[in-house]
Amino acid sequence: MAADETGAARGDRPDADPRVRRAAALARRPRGIVVAIDGPAGAGKSTTARAVAARLGYAVLDTGAMYRAVTVAALRANVPPREGPALDALLAGLELALEPGPSGTIVRLGGADVTDAIRAPDVTAAVSAVSALASVRRAMVELQRKLGEAGGVVVEGRDIGTVVFPDAELKIFLDAELDERARRRGRDLETAGHGASADEIARDLARRDATDSSRAVSPLARAADAVWVDTTSLSLDLQVDEILRLARERGA
Repeated sequence: MAADETGAARGDRPDADPRVRRAAALARRPRGIVVAIDGPAGAGKSTTARAVAARLGYAVLDTGAMYRAVTVAALRANVPPREGPALDALLAGLELALEPGPSGTIVRLGGADVTDAIRAPDVTAAVSAVSALASVRRAMVELQRKLGEAGGVVVEGRDIGTVVFPDAELKIFLDAELDERARRRGRDLETAGHGASADEIARDLARRDATDSSRAVSPLARAADAVWVDTTSLSLDLQVDEILRLARERGA
């Protein structure tokens, strides 16, 4: 199992009894614990988050979809990715909603379904620049905290364990080698009808890694108390089982 656990992850603290930790978690969050899953693009966060949430009976909060929705709104309104009155007005009037669907999260802008639109190539090319803006991150983090503060949720993104829910009961940093992430992203793009070469996808992922890790506001980073899981050679079932084990140790 390619995972790096701290003593807390191994459950060697005095309060490691799952019954004790579950009671403490429910006292703090009435719906259950918060599971934070961070990692770079293509590491398998969305697929893993959905599977873990389904097994736990939890909701899923796809924060990446939220930033992509803001990007769609900006592109459609011809608002450039920079701070200013145009962006402020866009965010003030944004009507963003996430709903559970049969095959994942349904994303709506102003009531319209943009679930497919947020995965379009032009959105992928622009989302890092938009999501790096401080005003965008403030607005989205505030909304994310409101949606997940009661617990019973698996939240996936890039700054969940470090910024959005630094007090999450379980923090996972999901990673994989670049070639494997590119292969997965290529498969997803092909399914969605957006073709791209393997080299092009790998270059785009490397660019996003650099942008996301170096931005001034809420950069992609592994929280000090996060459990690192390398999914390069892991099946989905194995990585889900490992996260479920850790979640139940923490009161899920």
